[in-house]
Amino acid sequence: MNASTDHRAELDRIAGAELAALGDASSLNAPRRAKIAQRPMPSQDAGERIRNMDEVALGYTENMARLESLRCLQCPNKPCTEGCPVSIDIPRFVKAISEGDDQRAVSVIKEASLLPSICGRVCPQERQCMKNCTVGKLHKDVGQAVAIGRLERYVADLERERGEISIPDVAPPTGRRVAVVGSGPASLAFAADVRRAGHAVTIFEALHKCGGVLSYGIPEFRLPKAIVAREIENLRAMGVEIRTNFVVGRSRPLAKLLEEDGFDAVFVGSGAGLPKFMGIPGENLVGVFSANEYLTRSNLMKAFDEGRAATPFYHARRVAVLGGGNVAMDAARTALRLGAEKVMLVYRRTEEEMPARAEEVEHAKEEGVEFHVLSNPARILGDENDVVRGLEIVRCELGEPDATGRRSPVPVPGSETTLDADCVVVAIGNTPNPLVPKTTSGLAVDAKGRIVVDANHETSIRNVFAGGDIVLGAATVIKAMGEGRAAARACNARLQSSSPNPESGT
Repeated sequence: MNASTDHRAELDRIAGAELAALGDASSLNAPRRAKIAQRPMPSQDAGERIRNMDEVALGYTENMARLESLRCLQCPNKPCTEGCPVSIDIPRFVKAISEGDDQRAVSVIKEASLLPSICGRVCPQERQCMKNCTVGKLHKDVGQAVAIGRLERYVADLERERGEISIPDVAPPTGRRVAVVGSGPASLAFAADVRRAGHAVTIFEALHKCGGVLSYGIPEFRLPKAIVAREIENLRAMGVEIRTNFVVGRSRPLAKLLEEDGFDAVFVGSGAGLPKFMGIPGENLVGVFSANEYLTRSNLMKAFDEGRAATPFYHARRVAVLGGGNVAMDAARTALRLGAEKVMLVYRRTEEEMPARAEEVEHAKEEGVEFHVLSNPARILGDENDVVRGLEIVRCELGEPDATGRRSPVPVPGSETTLDADCVVVAIGNTPNPLVPKTTSGLAVDAKGRIVVDANHETSIRNVFAGGDIVLGAATVIKAMGEGRAAARACNARLQSSSPNPESGT
């Protein structure tokens, strides 16, 4: 055993002792439940984990999960469920865990989400379900709410590890065929719900692996790719066909899927994969990367595994990451694991304004990422060979709130300083993938390139639905899934009320 597993064993022992001291769980009243402290998540030691790509969080043990589940007050109005974009019946699955019925718990989750292992790891629960949790409100701290995501991960992982994965029921065949463009979170959620209704579903994925941002964007140490692959296999087990290396808009125009290929409806979930840059001097220097490319090389193409992967990566000693969201944290923490001696996160507001999850910020700090807040990049400096040698930043003060409600950074004249860096990663957001809109006549988009949809997630073309980042702009995994589920409801209703496509073989 190493320091990390020793720590997990100690946390398990403590949880077991506390469970024993509580006695009969069925007799616990609300005040006693609310006084139970939240279970910390066991994790790899910071000194160990920056030298590997293994998952940082180690997951709850049975004792931890049981004790944490007892904290739930089983509120009749289910405020946590109201905060969940895919409407998981959270009190019901948490109660099942408290009663020792883990399989029932995961079955409840799968009524609304086919990706529990993923959502339990990467969803910003503290801004959604946990934000509404009564226990957190009693503590006046959302961080002390019931750890819903950790419990979701626990039961999903347990099911997978036992090899007893349950596949949702599928209705009898309807003869309808539905095409799905992209295989990110919105598309996967859409495909699952449409397939449940009995329609034939084909997913068209441009890359060689499915999952979208789950595969190319989120690092292995936060979301192991074997878990993504396993969740996607559940869709295949339901009968969903997946075609990779197929670029809708290039391999085949979207319109022809409906007009010639016999599909009755199409869902566009092609995401927001076009990186933004700052437009500052020096962004064309050697050693400047978008976070998309930087993370894709490591996550999807396994560049970190130099002994076996053929994908090269840029060896850097001092890396500056621009941004304050989850992608910026992922890039900064990846840089450490790729061998950087120093990683600096440059963000123009304060830490309180950072959109990244608090857990990701905490992990980055533990791992040694150096935070430069209230600092705005002014220009990237290069040497005589046009290779990055530094980053000029300007100190900022916070002014009036902007359209997002956050106070705008105001540069302080004469406050310029230079950071020594040989690599700069720009992680300030993404814009929607433009390929499908540009190659589909009559498909309406807004000024930002996002596909325009109505209240039913239908686009300007009948029977073409859309959701996720291609509609929202860059958002969270769970919000994209919520979009996919909403579009699926509308699509299923449309197919139920209309005549089958004669080309579908019925």
